[in-house]
Amino acid sequence: MGLILPTQPPTVIAPPFTAETAVRKVRLAEDAWNSRDPVRVALAYTEDSVWRNRGEFVSGRDAIRAFLAGKWDREREYRLVKDLWAFTADRIGVRFQYEWRDAAGGWHRSYGNELWEFDARGLMRRREASINDVPISEAECKFFWPAPGPRPADHPGIPDVK
Repeated sequence: MGLILPTQPPTVIAPPFTAETAVRKVRLAEDAWNSRDPVRVALAYTEDSVWRNRGEFVSGRDAIRAFLAGKWDREREYRLVKDLWAFTADRIGVRFQYEWRDAAGGWHRSYGNELWEFDARGLMRRREASINDVPISEAECKFFWPAPGPRPADHPGIPDVK
């Protein structure tokens, strides 16, 4: 039996955004990325979505899916926290932190900012991400929940984590 792929994003919140819907959109994105499911995550982007991720440029949903599969193959035990920074009618600015372990067992925390632009249906048509990685010890990890999976509601977000 073949794999059946979903054809619709799980939950779409369309612009114009309010403070409440922008916060919800960010949390839905965080939960999807914490699933580490490239198929699920890619559905939140338009078919012709354009990304800049660090110094890499990615275009189209299929390329996004392939990019994410490679990312989560390299970045093991990935756990992400996102926080709304600002929003307009169809754009959202986010800051984030994530922790991951490399193939040699070393831990890292990645700090970044993303700029998102959405189409009228609520799918992301543009993503620009700037990210810096910092090596950390396992004792310095601050994101503790079963991975893959969403951050529990009672686990601190970025404003509460130093």
